[in-house]
Amino acid sequence: MKKTLVWIIIIIVLVGGSIFGYQQFIREKEPPYTLATVAYGDIVQEVIETGTVKVGEEINLSFRNTGRIKEIYIEKGDKVATGQNLAKLDTVQLIIQLREAQASLEVAQAQLDKLLAGSTPEEIQVAETTVLNTEVTLENARQNLIDVEADAKEDLDNVYEDALNTLDDSYLKAYNASNKVNLIQRTYFSGANQESLSVQENKNKIKNNLNQAKSYLDIAKNNPENENIDTALTEFKNSLSNIYDALTSIRQTTEAVSYRDTVSSTDKTALDTHKSNINTALTNVINDQQTISSTKITNESNINTAQATVSSAEGNLRVAEDQLALVKASPSQEEINLYQAQTRQVQAQVNLLQNQIQEVTLISPTKGQITQIQKRVGEMAQPTEAVISLIPAVPFQAGVNIYEEDIVKVKVGNQVEITLAAFPDEVFKGKVISIDPAEKLIEGVVYYEITIDFEDAPAETKPGMTADILIKTASRENVLVIPEDVIEKKDGKTTVQVLIGKTIEEREIMIGLTGSDDLVEVIFGLKEGEEVIVE
Repeated sequence: MKKTLVWIIIIIVLVGGSIFGYQQFIREKEPPYTLATVAYGDIVQEVIETGTVKVGEEINLSFRNTGRIKEIYIEKGDKVATGQNLAKLDTVQLIIQLREAQASLEVAQAQLDKLLAGSTPEEIQVAETTVLNTEVTLENARQNLIDVEADAKEDLDNVYEDALNTLDDSYLKAYNASNKVNLIQRTYFSGANQESLSVQENKNKIKNNLNQAKSYLDIAKNNPENENIDTALTEFKNSLSNIYDALTSIRQTTEAVSYRDTVSSTDKTALDTHKSNINTALTNVINDQQTISSTKITNESNINTAQATVSSAEGNLRVAEDQLALVKASPSQEEINLYQAQTRQVQAQVNLLQNQIQEVTLISPTKGQITQIQKRVGEMAQPTEAVISLIPAVPFQAGVNIYEEDIVKVKVGNQVEITLAAFPDEVFKGKVISIDPAEKLIEGVVYYEITIDFEDAPAETKPGMTADILIKTASRENVLVIPEDVIEKKDGKTTVQVLIGKTIEEREIMIGLTGSDDLVEVIFGLKEGEEVIVE
């Protein structure tokens, strides 16, 4: 009995020791973190929101970038197909900028290559000469900017001076017309009949508008600032229009039965002449306003071009100075990293300009009919200005407000899946056809409204129905992916912790598309099969 008890105690001790040993040695070897394996996969980026069905409305189309319109391929009333070219911007300036950026990229790459290869005395001399030449180019560009700004001011001063002359002439015409009306009123219409009262009323109308115009003219002449002249032109346009209407009414009264033979033909002719003079003055005022506007646009374009040249020259000078510093010193790893980053930055500028050149053509986002063409060839177009309007061929659309962080992902042409509360088991196809550039504040949060072409809406669809929208904004197939949770961002770098054997290595990576499933595309920095630590 005692032997049996001893063996039981020994077994208990051995089992307990085994459990303790497992806990102390084996379990402690288990890593205190979770690992994710870098692998190839597909990424889909989606934006999900809820909107409402609405009747197909007119769509205002605009260019993504500012530019001068070179071609308009359609006319009002034309029926257009999805993807049809509608208009195109002039690409001359963009091509110039692209060539400058490409030249800067070549310079940046050459600098990096020279940095890695080291420099000779001859290369140092060349770099010093380049700096001097670039300084001369920059000085010339700055002087050109000063000249362009001076010319712009002179041109604008001239058109405003012409406008003042026009105002003087217009006032004189209105003054003469008023005097003639006063004479006609005293001669023929001094009675208390309806015709006399009408003429007296229009005479006073002319006098009041003349005095109003005179007050603004005096301000513009005594203080000839541009805004005062602009105000005077606007007021004169209104006053001259009112005076013309009053003259027309008086002239019609002279043909009343009781005055037709009383008012002399000479006075009637004089009234017609003054009407013509006032109409001419009104036309001149409007023309001056248009001339001022076009001069400002031209000046702004010329100054922007000159400023861009200065900026480019300043950039080239910085590049040249950096190049000189590089050729005189032995490169460090920090310098190599810097010039690699500069090369990538210039490459990004090249890519941006190339994308802008590709986006100069305005394309119809859907099948429909052109209702309006708001711009003409040669006019400037801004991203916020409607250029062409069309009414879609489909009867229904979906309107959705997209949060500001998501709107940058959405592009015209994105495919959409639509689910209606009334048809919960069906998924309908759609496409983004417009993005409103103006923001909307909803409970203090910024949203942007998009319009979706509802391609196959059922016949039972009604405006106002709730629509769940899933927009497929981007996708990547067969790319390296990692979970978003493994990424850290600090000091402007994107890093992950890579497990190599038993060692943890922090590594900088470049990422691309972030998917809706919390997966992120890896452009470089990781290889398939490597393991990263999930925080």
